[in-house]
Amino acid sequence: MSTPLYQLKAEFFKTLGHPARIRVLELLSERDHAVAEMLPEVGIEPAHLSQQLAVLRRAGLVVSRKEGATVVYSLTSPQVADLLAVARSILTGVLAGQAELLDDLRSGGAPAGRERPSG
Repeated sequence: MSTPLYQLKAEFFKTLGHPARIRVLELLSERDHAVAEMLPEVGIEPAHLSQQLAVLRRAGLVVSRKEGATVVYSLTSPQVADLLAVARSILTGVLAGQAELLDDLRSGGAPAGRERPSG
């Protein structure tokens, strides 16, 4: 019996559910990076970065290649970068809506689309 698509999607999003993995994917969306280049940008210990890269490799989101003694990582698909851009766009909209609500609350006004109760 095959795994339902919604379950596969859930596993995919679990893979993305770690800040270090997201940061690695963001960096690789810009260009290929050597592990040493990613370390200061991701801000975790080398062993932990290796673990996170292994998770992304097993998920098929990144690939590595040797260039001399250096290991360089790249995205397996430009669609990964597209997904991160869409997530950013969604979050920007959500946060803008929350900022608007916060402004309304601070000014004592009712949230857009709602009237204040009279009384």
